[in-house]
Amino acid sequence: MNENKNSLTEEEIAINELVKESGKETGDIDSDKSDSKENDSMPKYSRRGGVFRKFKIKDIVFLAVITAMMLLTGSVMPLLIHIPVFGIIQLGLGIQFSLFPVVGLMKVRKPGSLLLMSLFSGVLLVFMFPPMFFCLAVCALVSEILVFIIFRGYDKDRACVLAGTLYMPLTLPFLYVYYNFLYTWTNQENEAVSQFVGSDPLPAILLSVAVLALCFAGSVLGMFISRELRKAGVLKK
Repeated sequence: MNENKNSLTEEEIAINELVKESGKETGDIDSDKSDSKENDSMPKYSRRGGVFRKFKIKDIVFLAVITAMMLLTGSVMPLLIHIPVFGIIQLGLGIQFSLFPVVGLMKVRKPGSLLLMSLFSGVLLVFMFPPMFFCLAVCALVSEILVFIIFRGYDKDRACVLAGTLYMPLTLPFLYVYYNFLYTWTNQENEAVSQFVGSDPLPAILLSVAVLALCFAGSVLGMFISRELRKAGVLKK
């Protein structure tokens, strides 16, 4: 009888230990599920190593190729630079300088991508018009800051569209400030403004709105092209 009692107690102890272990396992599973839910609710960039992520060689190469395509399709710039019409250069380059940056940003969704493309393009454009290098760099930096403030990165397609829409139109106020500052040394500020904008500001305002609308259309087109390329497996994440 005593042996039976001892064997029963040993069996009961073993069963209790199994129950406790199974309870721990289920608790671990529940905690893992809750952790995974929390991770899913977190923004994408927080699971990829933070907002600011390092560029890989393939990222830089892709952005360089996209910039080359942008410059090749924007080869009309030397013809437009001598036309004394406010915003004519931005109007002629609006599609190219919004479509291709959006394609690049939707592939390389990292802060600094637009700035890197502007530096690539600025190295070539500096020989045509030296201020354009600093102009594109500053406008890209401002666009990136605005996107970071509003969207906290390029994880959303709308952020890429916003950056592509603002990139080229921002060059208009930059060039206005540049010409105004340049002619300040010669005390000809009014003459600089009249040469850049013209005597009637209405055409300048209309062209600025046209440039903004054109860049928005190019950015949206770039977003749809990127989505189709991704579906076809050409533009992988």
